[in-house]
Amino acid sequence: MNEGKPGTPGASEGPDGDFELARPNRTPSPGTGPDGDYELSRPLAGSGHWDTPAGPATTGPYDASTGSGVAYADPPADDTAEPAEARGATTTGAKVSATPAAPGTEAPATDADTPAPAQGATPDLTAATPAPGTEAPAPAPVPAQPHPTPLHDPDPYSTPPYGEPGPWAPAPPVQHPAATPAHGVAVSASEAAPAAPAAPVVQDAPVVDPWARYDPWAASAPLQQADPVEEDVKRRRGRRRSALITGALVIALVSGVAGGVVGVQLERNGGIGAVELPQAGVEAPDRDPDSVAGIAAQALPSVVTLHVSGGGSAGTGTGFVLDDRGHILTNDHVVEPAGEDGEITVTFHSGDTAEATVVGRDSGYDLAVVRVRGVRGLSPLPLGNSDNVQVGDPVVAIGAPFDLAGTVTSGIISARERPITAGGEKGDGSDVSYVDALQTDAPINPGNSGGPLLDGKGRVIGINSAIRSADGGLDPEGGQSGSIGLGFAIPINQGKRVAEELIRSGKATHPVIGITLDMQYSGDGARVAAEGSDGGPAVSTGGPGAKAGIRSGDVITKVDGRPVHSGEELIVKTRAHRPGDELELTLERDGKERTVTLVLGSSDGD
Repeated sequence: MNEGKPGTPGASEGPDGDFELARPNRTPSPGTGPDGDYELSRPLAGSGHWDTPAGPATTGPYDASTGSGVAYADPPADDTAEPAEARGATTTGAKVSATPAAPGTEAPATDADTPAPAQGATPDLTAATPAPGTEAPAPAPVPAQPHPTPLHDPDPYSTPPYGEPGPWAPAPPVQHPAATPAHGVAVSASEAAPAAPAAPVVQDAPVVDPWARYDPWAASAPLQQADPVEEDVKRRRGRRRSALITGALVIALVSGVAGGVVGVQLERNGGIGAVELPQAGVEAPDRDPDSVAGIAAQALPSVVTLHVSGGGSAGTGTGFVLDDRGHILTNDHVVEPAGEDGEITVTFHSGDTAEATVVGRDSGYDLAVVRVRGVRGLSPLPLGNSDNVQVGDPVVAIGAPFDLAGTVTSGIISARERPITAGGEKGDGSDVSYVDALQTDAPINPGNSGGPLLDGKGRVIGINSAIRSADGGLDPEGGQSGSIGLGFAIPINQGKRVAEELIRSGKATHPVIGITLDMQYSGDGARVAAEGSDGGPAVSTGGPGAKAGIRSGDVITKVDGRPVHSGEELIVKTRAHRPGDELELTLERDGKERTVTLVLGSSDGD
């Protein structure tokens, strides 16, 4: 570490050719380096003061435990500096220290007899430390020295390591600040006033290497909290709050478990006492006869469910009692599966069943009459007048949708004289029914066919026959998607006439005009065909149409002043009348409109 520096007397050459200072028999002084080599501090010229690291001058005693030296401020420039003895300086060997006396105490004695080494001379290290077992000689007094001369010109910028006083001065050790008392803690008088520093003891004081204690990377002392008392209060409050929260949670958990146990016991054992909720008393079952409940109560005993089977097929429908002789009116498509030798079972609202036989049926009107025998106490339903029905009148439908017997629904009449056609599965048109129907929004589903549609007084105004399905089809059995609020019923006026004929003769008559229509015509109205279905004339000779002057190619546009838009509508409007009724027809011929009057004929239902 002295590479590049001239050796000193007594030095020896090291293994690597460098000069190493000889180690005297003495305890290492504060000038000992980190590797055990001695580094001599240069004394200030003409003074007994040791050169100290660059930086502000400090005052205070030399501390043998920390290796800290004392640097003095430059004395006055007039060289009238006070002698060292007057300032309380103590020079021991190569060390110079100042021990200021504490206030009110006597300054300690100083060793001023030891002469300071001359400027530039190497101090005698052997004289500083006595031989083991011998007593150290009294130091000689040191005469006052003039103002020291700096080793070199001062650096005006104080740039280390070339700043004042010298590049070889050891750096001061790290001074750790003493702990600051806590805020609010009383300080005794002995602690408040720093004790007077004791005079350094040179002979027996251990020499500590200042570089061994200098560690710039060592962790600094932990910071002390400014107000530990307040922090303790916060911690106590936090612990108290945590304890309260924990206690509340425990109480809530215990309460919940206890409440659950008590609730289970109460539920199993019926509680502490009998629980009785308020409830209305028993009322009479009678209802207003005009209400839905009153109408249903009167009509249900007269409504029956029909289970039909035969020919490999089966079905369910509804019917209602016409008289006390056991005649029941229903739809033709309900009893059709029975054929000639099928079975029809009638189930009454009471649950009684009876076998039924077909009295007569008519596919053009989609009506049929069956009869049960040996049944007493039948209650026929009263019949109303469909001509009195107005749009918006309340209605009640009763039937067995999807074989759910005794189902009651209600709604209104949403339209009148709605021309519909249903059937046509055979392809020859023999099973097509033409109905000038009543339209209702009362829910009607498959199984309601043949059931009664009742007015607000419980009278039959129609026979439920068809529904409009969601896929757009119109089927007497109805679409399997169920009701969409478009149900159709055969007016009871037409049903009554057909039923009477079926009971009387087993057949029903149809009113006819005596003409053949062109069902392929796509224009507005019903056009008379060029020839009949059997190859004969389109207008029957001697028939009602021929007598009224109707010709082939004429287009009939109105019936009794009401427009018709197709051949199907003309048939529906015609069959809404009885044979012998008079009709007024409006027709177009050669671009001219004319009106004719005719009397409806009769057919045997062909």
